[in-house]
Amino acid sequence: MSTTRRDLVRRLWLLLSLGAVTTLVLFGAYRGVHDDTVPLASSSTPGILAVDTAKNAVRRAHAAVDGSGPAGDTTGEFHTQISVAHQSIAAAASENVTGPADRHTLQTVTGLITVYSAWVERAGRETDPSLREAYLHYARQGRDDIVERLDELRGQQLAVAREQASFPWPLRLGWGAVLVLGLGLCAALVEAQWFARRRFRGAVHPPLLAATVLCAGGTAVLGWFTVRAHAAMGDSVAELRATRTADEIPQAGADVRRYLADAGFWASLSTWVLVGGVALMALTVAGLWPRIAEYRFRAPR
Repeated sequence: MSTTRRDLVRRLWLLLSLGAVTTLVLFGAYRGVHDDTVPLASSSTPGILAVDTAKNAVRRAHAAVDGSGPAGDTTGEFHTQISVAHQSIAAAASENVTGPADRHTLQTVTGLITVYSAWVERAGRETDPSLREAYLHYARQGRDDIVERLDELRGQQLAVAREQASFPWPLRLGWGAVLVLGLGLCAALVEAQWFARRRFRGAVHPPLLAATVLCAGGTAVLGWFTVRAHAAMGDSVAELRATRTADEIPQAGADVRRYLADAGFWASLSTWVLVGGVALMALTVAGLWPRIAEYRFRAPR
């Protein structure tokens, strides 16, 4: 068998092996980051902001009844804010940010709001000032319990968001492996082209050139998208970490949506990593196999 053919076969197997390993490692590393971008944008952020809205609504409701707010003792404002709190709790429950614990806490809070509302309504019907103050005292305790539980839930939700936006050492190791493997694959492709050009006296191999461009360009683009996604998730968590008033919550949601506007697109590219890997290996075969077949019956050189 020709020495040239044996060298070409060895390079082909090396390139196919490197291509397969690089594709799989890149796929895992890419998904490890981008699989969390969509949940952070579509679930964690609305869940956290819904809890903020509920907490602010409960405080506004009590301010209206307690006479410490601009509306004074206005039962209409109270019921409006309690309705907002219930709607926000239902929205937070639908996002299910922390799992079963999330739903259990929100069910408990819903019950506490019902009890709290009963105390407030009794205070509103009471004509005796001392009894009214006693009922409001119990209502304040209920309000404080509700706010405390919502604060605790918010902390748990924020911990989930931080975990989604984190870049732990397995991901760092994975992207380090992607860098090493990508450089190795590009170097092997360049060496294979140099070898083929030297043996075939200046012959051009467009498939190998295309495979090299695909390897270098694809890895660079995916790496850049990952850097952008990680920065966007960090900005989003920083936005969510701040405690906001009811009027500031919509702007916070809009800011996070702006940061993660491309989250769905970034995540969808994970499938194309596998498609690109298959295409790269097909280009490698297309570039080397015709030369291998051509040397099948040639004398050794």
